[in-house]
Amino acid sequence: MHDLDHQVITQALAWVRDGHPIWLCTVLATYGSSPRAPGAMLVARRDGHHVGSLSGGCVEEAFLEELIAGDFDRMVTLRRYGESREESRRLALPCGGVLEVLIEHRGPDATWLAHLEALYQALQGQRRLVRRVDIEAGAFQARDDDVAEGPCVVRRFASVDIRIGPVLRLLLAGLSPVAEACARFAKTLGQEVIVCDPRPEARQGFHVEGVTVVPQLPSAYIAAGGCHAATAVVALTHDPRIDDLAMIEAVHTEAFYIGVMGSRRTSDARATRLLRSGGLSQAEIERIHMPIGLDIGSKTPAEIALAVVADIVRVYHGRARDAL
Repeated sequence: MHDLDHQVITQALAWVRDGHPIWLCTVLATYGSSPRAPGAMLVARRDGHHVGSLSGGCVEEAFLEELIAGDFDRMVTLRRYGESREESRRLALPCGGVLEVLIEHRGPDATWLAHLEALYQALQGQRRLVRRVDIEAGAFQARDDDVAEGPCVVRRFASVDIRIGPVLRLLLAGLSPVAEACARFAKTLGQEVIVCDPRPEARQGFHVEGVTVVPQLPSAYIAAGGCHAATAVVALTHDPRIDDLAMIEAVHTEAFYIGVMGSRRTSDARATRLLRSGGLSQAEIERIHMPIGLDIGSKTPAEIALAVVADIVRVYHGRARDAL
């Protein structure tokens, strides 16, 4: 979930540091059906090398053909793909969809490099930014995003604001078969995944590519600043020494999702325990999703993990539990 955008900015930084001019594309608006939402990014060089996606297919091909042919030499270009019926058919956009794309042609200078570094830090979770791009003059700036809510892209008469925020982080408090399945689902969705477990025997058999494994109590990692506002903390071990401590620390963070595995009876007992001996208030207890996940009749570790990850995505997008 937005990990592709992280890859875009990482590659953009590498190319600019190597002295390459780049073209940074951002989806500003979609009309009709579109596979990518406003804010989605792609970066390319003149030779066609690129990272990212605008539509998941033919729009990228059309853009790259135009780029290689020498188009888009202006500092800022607005391009609408699929506006005519013929082009929509040629690009295979679903349901007559139209994409409006901001295309920035930037040279490898120090100001642009510093701007990309700020975007990279934002995606890493260290800050949230709003990019403002002047459509006519081509000027750009970044400022802190104090609200962190609202539309990803805001169009104005002569400029556009684009919100840049951290990649969704899944913090797995302890390892278990369900946690491992969650890690695999989350990586497929483009989430950053961090596993914290102090038990060598639990870590020994865990191998999921691209996952950061921290040999530490999850509660200690969380207390040391391991969460930001785009973090989901889930405890899936059935071990209160790991799960309860993680919950006690997580409710004092900005994490948007906090959940712990267990039956209804186990969850009620945990809530009582956290109130009496964990020092949590009723409001803090209510921040915790327990039992965790959507009720889809899950039985196997993979099914439970699917229910957990689906619920995280639901909350991340602000949808009600019964939303259609």
